[in-house]
Amino acid sequence: MTDKKLSYEKFEEYDPAKLEELSFHYKEILRLLGENPDREGLQKTPLRVAKAIQFMTQGYTIDPVEVLNSAKFREDYREMVIVKDIEIYSMCEHHMIPFIGKAHVAYIPDKYITGLSKIARVVDIYARRLQVQERLTTQIKNAINDTLKPLGVAVVIEAQHLCMSMRGIQKQNSVTTTSDFVGAFERDKTRAEFLHLISTRLH
Repeated sequence: MTDKKLSYEKFEEYDPAKLEELSFHYKEILRLLGENPDREGLQKTPLRVAKAIQFMTQGYTIDPVEVLNSAKFREDYREMVIVKDIEIYSMCEHHMIPFIGKAHVAYIPDKYITGLSKIARVVDIYARRLQVQERLTTQIKNAINDTLKPLGVAVVIEAQHLCMSMRGIQKQNSVTTTSDFVGAFERDKTRAEFLHLISTRLH
């Protein structure tokens, strides 16, 4: 038996023109901060940051409706579907500092369901933009509601904002919770069931 060497090649797509322009500006930012962008440790930093910012804002280039429709199936199921603890990494549009947390998303199908991974993908698409948590919550709800036309949609996001921890008021352990409900989840009983299920550990 011959041993085969496994290799992993990282593949990410970037807009070359934007990459060049972003790199130029980040180099100038380093200079304005009082650094020497030509010293060894910083020579490639503008390019790295340019790639990072393109990656962290790639949600602008992806259509969440197309993602949901790519795995949209007819199914006679009218009970709650919940995808919880979806990790969120986004950036506050006010300071361009990260906020990190989890999203809990539920919907009650009416004729159509979608792949479970597509729900998480929609969360990621909107999170990978400059955001405020309130808007992010509503955008996720609207995308699912408008595309699947379910009986109801519920979204709850819990996040820690580093703009509050690192600067400003500097409160280290504060967590912000936002929610948005439509359709069946506007009823107290249905909403209470959803909130109970996302707070319960079943495994």
